[in-house]
Amino acid sequence: MGGGPPQYTDLKALVRNLAHDGPIRAIPTPKRIRLLFNGAFIADTTSALYIWEHDYYPQFYLPMEAFVKPNGFDVTFHNGEPITESDGSDKIIGRYFKVSVRREHTDEEYCSVSDMAIFAADLEGKAECLRNYVKVYFRAIDQWFEDDTPIYVHPKDPFKRIDTLQSNTPIRITVPSISKDSTSPNEIVLAESPTSVHLYETSLPPRYYLPYTSLNTIHLRDSKSTSECPYKGIANYHHVVVGGTAYPDLVWWYRAPTAECIAVTGMRCFYNEKVDVWFQIGGKWTKQERPKTHFA
Repeated sequence: MGGGPPQYTDLKALVRNLAHDGPIRAIPTPKRIRLLFNGAFIADTTSALYIWEHDYYPQFYLPMEAFVKPNGFDVTFHNGEPITESDGSDKIIGRYFKVSVRREHTDEEYCSVSDMAIFAADLEGKAECLRNYVKVYFRAIDQWFEDDTPIYVHPKDPFKRIDTLQSNTPIRITVPSISKDSTSPNEIVLAESPTSVHLYETSLPPRYYLPYTSLNTIHLRDSKSTSECPYKGIANYHHVVVGGTAYPDLVWWYRAPTAECIAVTGMRCFYNEKVDVWFQIGGKWTKQERPKTHFA
């Protein structure tokens, strides 16, 4: 449910692209950002940057001075091979970076994270904001923190928000089905409820969460699928089967959502790109237009 593209997998290509064209957007944040790796907080700063490598969501970039050696741990910083311009010149635009960690006075082996790069101190133009900042692949670290709050999947976009609103407008969820005795479609009711919670998330269509007890569970099948969203948490899914037609992972729900989405705990939501949503307004049921998104 998080959406957006995967992170760059070629660190050198990313450094070259950003050093040449600069990020799409760069914004400083006063949040305290910390990185926990192998039990040690190897970075701690209030001078991180939100960096948009693409249009979808930002990453945190950390100044070199953010990297620290906490008490009780043997931490070593390694400057690796230089990253040069792609035109074949020897101009250094960045350098690979690695951190090795182990607990002091123990026999344990060092644990290293190497999916990191430092940008050169003399970058110019659109890339000047990246001078001496470190790119760290999000999933290379055991846990990222904003102050004392863990971050999951990727940093939250500061320009994106979520609102949950209680609604007493009756709602019905249906899918068309053709019976054996008719060539015309019939509406199969998957759920109907006098109340629901409407979740509004920037850049996505509204989502309608219904009490589980309002679903026609004869059509539900358990799914082992899960997805992660930094704004809402870990989602579980149901398949829907109507007659001989299967709708994989059509319904999702959150067992333990994030604090801003606590109102949808345990409630079920259908992809309204794939079902028909009806609202009863003025005593009349009115079908809503299906939104067009990449989930359709």
